[in-house]
Amino acid sequence: MDAQSRGRADEIDPADQWVLNPQTGDYELRLNHSGGDSASSSRTSAPRVPNSRGPVRDGDSEHGDAPRDGRGGRRAAARDGHGPAARHEVPGQRGRRSANGRRGQDGSGSDGSGTEPAGRRSRKAPKAAKSRRKKVLLWTGGTMAFVLVGLSAAGYALYQHFNGNLDTVDVGGSGNKNVFDTDAPVNILIIGTDKRTGKGNEGYGDKGSVGHADTNILFHVSEDRTNATALSIPRDMITDIPKCTTRQPDGSEKTIPGTPNIRFNASLGQDGRDPSCTMDTVKEITGLEVDHFMMVDFNAVKELSTAVGGVEVCLAKPVKDEKSHLDLPAGEHRIQGEDALAFVRTRHSFGNESDLDRIKVQQQFIASMMRQMQSDDTLTSPTKLYKLADAATNALTVDSAIGSVKKLASLAQELGKVNTKNITFTTVPVLDNPAEKVKATVVLNEAKAEPLFAMMRNDTSLTEVKSQKKAAKSKQDALLKGPKAAAGDVRVDVYNGGKVAGAAQTTVAWLQNEKGVLKSSNKANAPAKTAKTTLEYAPNQADQARALAAMMGLPGSAMKQGTEDAEGLQAMVLTLGDDFESAGTPIVGPTKVPADVQQANADKAECAK
Repeated sequence: MDAQSRGRADEIDPADQWVLNPQTGDYELRLNHSGGDSASSSRTSAPRVPNSRGPVRDGDSEHGDAPRDGRGGRRAAARDGHGPAARHEVPGQRGRRSANGRRGQDGSGSDGSGTEPAGRRSRKAPKAAKSRRKKVLLWTGGTMAFVLVGLSAAGYALYQHFNGNLDTVDVGGSGNKNVFDTDAPVNILIIGTDKRTGKGNEGYGDKGSVGHADTNILFHVSEDRTNATALSIPRDMITDIPKCTTRQPDGSEKTIPGTPNIRFNASLGQDGRDPSCTMDTVKEITGLEVDHFMMVDFNAVKELSTAVGGVEVCLAKPVKDEKSHLDLPAGEHRIQGEDALAFVRTRHSFGNESDLDRIKVQQQFIASMMRQMQSDDTLTSPTKLYKLADAATNALTVDSAIGSVKKLASLAQELGKVNTKNITFTTVPVLDNPAEKVKATVVLNEAKAEPLFAMMRNDTSLTEVKSQKKAAKSKQDALLKGPKAAAGDVRVDVYNGGKVAGAAQTTVAWLQNEKGVLKSSNKANAPAKTAKTTLEYAPNQADQARALAAMMGLPGSAMKQGTEDAEGLQAMVLTLGDDFESAGTPIVGPTKVPADVQQANADKAECAK
């Protein structure tokens, strides 16, 4: 169908072309608005899946593999509706796309699917909305945000449009090259920078800042996807920033020396550090491997809160902050744009006016945003979904491993399995810096922080979760119950797959000298590093395994029983992981957060005080 019979394609709001298919519960792109002849529409029908190729004019990618427009050129685009503008820069961004213009639409007609035309609501919409809940996840707060939008039925042109919005950074070996591991937890670092980009942001952050790690949340999603922990890391926490290697635009690598005793926020921007350095710093502090990062600046809060139609917040008292210009009476409010940014940036309106109290307010804002994103009001609105996805992908800079909408959609489907009632916000436990007379920074409270980090490393939920994981844990723990062999009858080969040098030798010496396990052998380093200690044994070695587990303090999760009996003098295999500290120290981690560690549940609304 030509442009004369259907009007100019680029004058049509792309959001109005998403139609709910009641048979699948997904939104599908329908580009026909005139009901033209079937032969013509059949030739120009938009494909249903984002990775299927179809006719587009100019929503092409930076790699040049999508068709160009009819004039053989790419269109430049305005990013925010205020006219053409260059993409704002943030620290360490590489592999940036060329400017992406308004995409052309080639038209489409009926495809015989029975889907109702745009503008008419299906009677099955409520059921479809329920199925969409696990395909959309967005949360935003402070100077950071992220959105993961499942585009399981979007057209190729729309996919290319969103894909072109994303910026990427190659973090080298600091991240996980896979989008996600279905049999492992996922750790995503959300970074909000303090760079003043965008109109109206002059009053926020540090003037001239290249973009430091101003707001930081490590989002840990459990292996079974039943729960998650969002760990806020104070920007003013004094720590040691390790040496890191960054990838330069020409493909070369640059090593940046470490810096001891400095604020955490200097892990980004300063001395040329990029997000890979922040990821390495988080690993150094928590012991958790960071798989991916997502980074935004101040504009994200304004754009995303507006795209979703506002975020509900509650104030226990009226607020009038001359610095952030936030002026709201006590009670409930729906805020967006400038008010939303002012709300999450103010530090003189709540608590003792510290950055730690601002973190609490940001967590409340994020939780409210998450609830809004999973509401029927958002999930059943094609217009809101389009605006949300467009704003979010424009705001995001991510590591190259998840640097496409398709990969983000895959990650979204994993993260979307987590119920908000099982998402817990917490903050790294800290103390006032004892080296300062005027308290401006904080230091790690190791006594409370280490048990919290250990729970996250052991994938232990901070909330009570009734799930298959709990049933599986009970089944594993049952392997520890039963008769135990005498120490002299235990045969085991010990490998070191952890971080403690010489652990296999010291463990064998301890077993032989302290526990009487004389048939134990040091097999040196394991073929590969491992996070968890495991004990592999045959069914007819179960009594030996229980005895060794009791000596070592192994949890049920470490027990790996095979299916075939051992023959002759075959030994069990004990592989020490990163969770192993020393022989005689139980590996079973803590199950409860230390007292007084701040926690907040994403499913509960709270009023900022």
